[in-house]
Amino acid sequence: MYNLGDMVSDIEVGPGTNLLISGPSMTGKRNLALDILAHGGTGGEGAIIVATKDGGKQMLTEYKSRIDRSRTPIGVVDCVSKQQGMNPRGIDGIEFASSPVDMTGIGIKLSELLQEFYDAGVRTNRIAFDSLSTLLMYSNVQTVFRFLHVFTGRIQSAEAFGLFIIDSTAHDDQTMSTLRQLFDGEIEVREADGNESEIRIKGVGSTAGWQPL
Repeated sequence: MYNLGDMVSDIEVGPGTNLLISGPSMTGKRNLALDILAHGGTGGEGAIIVATKDGGKQMLTEYKSRIDRSRTPIGVVDCVSKQQGMNPRGIDGIEFASSPVDMTGIGIKLSELLQEFYDAGVRTNRIAFDSLSTLLMYSNVQTVFRFLHVFTGRIQSAEAFGLFIIDSTAHDDQTMSTLRQLFDGEIEVREADGNESEIRIKGVGSTAGWQPL
């Protein structure tokens, strides 16, 4: 079982679970996902981040600020640096896809990292995808759906735990409804008073109302 930590009321989900983290921009969705990854890292679980908004080095820094790097394996699939015309050299823990459009490459890099962790004796892994909204900027919803069907299936077969971030206000209701079919549950995030955020869990654990994040 994967415990989400006290930031999500200590909910546990089974191996192979995929959750959507949805909400408007600037509400802390990425921070929440990284906190959930780091919570698993304290117990020696592996962490993989697919980065389509910011480069791999930044994502490594944000994750490592939450946990001692030496205590858990971490891998990043950087889909940004090459697209921006950079010529990234080998960086420990970072694999590079050509762009967010390179969905085949993203899937291959995920499989390679999972195999690398498995060979190192790590059997439980958490994966965060930041973000699906970037994919939808470059591809239509049908293409993204087909990719995610395979990607979430890979997480299920590896008995890992997946978190997928999306800016719900950037997409119409039909797009959101289509993508929600792929996930076992959802963590909704919204802005509350005082620049704070609230979350609501659907599909896993005990369904409750909005709670402070």
